[in-house]
Amino acid sequence: MAAAGEECSEPAGREPRLRDAPEDICFEATANAIALHPARPLLAAGDVDGDVYLYSYSCTEGENRQLWSSGHHLKSCRDVAFSQDGQKLFTVSKDKSVHILTVEEGRLETRFPKAHSSALNCVLPIDNHVFATGDDGGAVKVWDLRKGDSILEARQQEEYISAMAVDGNGKILLTASGDGTLGVFNVKRRRFELLSEPQNGDLTSVVLLKRGKKVACGSSEGTIYLFNWDGFGAASDRFALRAESVDCMVPITDSIVCVGSLDGVIRAVNILPNRVLGCVGQHLGEPIEQLAVAPGRQLLASCAHDQKVKFWNISTLGGLVVDDYRKKKKKGGPLRALSSKAVGSGEDFFADLRDETEPEAAAAAAGSDSDSDGSD
Repeated sequence: MAAAGEECSEPAGREPRLRDAPEDICFEATANAIALHPARPLLAAGDVDGDVYLYSYSCTEGENRQLWSSGHHLKSCRDVAFSQDGQKLFTVSKDKSVHILTVEEGRLETRFPKAHSSALNCVLPIDNHVFATGDDGGAVKVWDLRKGDSILEARQQEEYISAMAVDGNGKILLTASGDGTLGVFNVKRRRFELLSEPQNGDLTSVVLLKRGKKVACGSSEGTIYLFNWDGFGAASDRFALRAESVDCMVPITDSIVCVGSLDGVIRAVNILPNRVLGCVGQHLGEPIEQLAVAPGRQLLASCAHDQKVKFWNISTLGGLVVDDYRKKKKKGGPLRALSSKAVGSGEDFFADLRDETEPEAAAAAAGSDSDSDGSD
């Protein structure tokens, strides 16, 4: 077994070469959570043993480095997140604690040992002083580091809080839950606003798109639900992927998200018009735990049950143009490869992408390009 921080590198004995994405990083235990620094090439990871690691990553072969590790959590580390200024790292654990570490040396700066009454599942920095946490029992808390305590506590959802998002003003907090609902909280007024009607399956992820006018939620049933910003009560649209589940989701552009699933495949999906664009990468047969995007939106990192963090070059996604028009595709066909490491990719693929004479150049994988329940 590789030691934590060991690179899954190719044989030595040659000059280091520049890769289109950093090499894999191997762990002794499964990494539950990853985050990429907002300004520097740094990756934070938390594993099922409760250990937290910080690495520097590089596209130069052999240059990934473990900078420090922290073993303060007593149980599995469930989520990690960098502060907006990049100086602190927030970590939450099954042991119900919140830890705040310095990024430079990994020193434990602040600790809330019994932050919730249930195991913690996610953490979201809102600004440099305020952050939110969600637990396995459906409870949400908003904390202010200047007060050293929570300033909002609520339990409006019946099941675990899987993911959170906040608007650009740091005012509205959105919480996705295993009970299938989307929760809406007003951080500034410190109050609960409303709950959406339950969707099918657990809601596993929540992201803002279309300049904050749309909210997309992934579900354990493999469907992406869309909400209008002013209409959180009911979903405005839904898009069923040909995927077993949508377990995690990150925005890449204002319209494109990457989603990770139980089948180990990372799909790029365009929202409105709804299309599966193709496969960015994969952890073969291993469920994807979390995705993270690097500053500049050129690299995507993923962690899965194979005890690896992998990096994917997603520089082509920003240039994809998705037309409203599409031709019928043969059902059950393979996903289009969207990176050089995606299974089935070939050298001619990128030439095909640049060829704009084909109106469906960025169209969906076969059979999975329905715009909503009622189409086709």
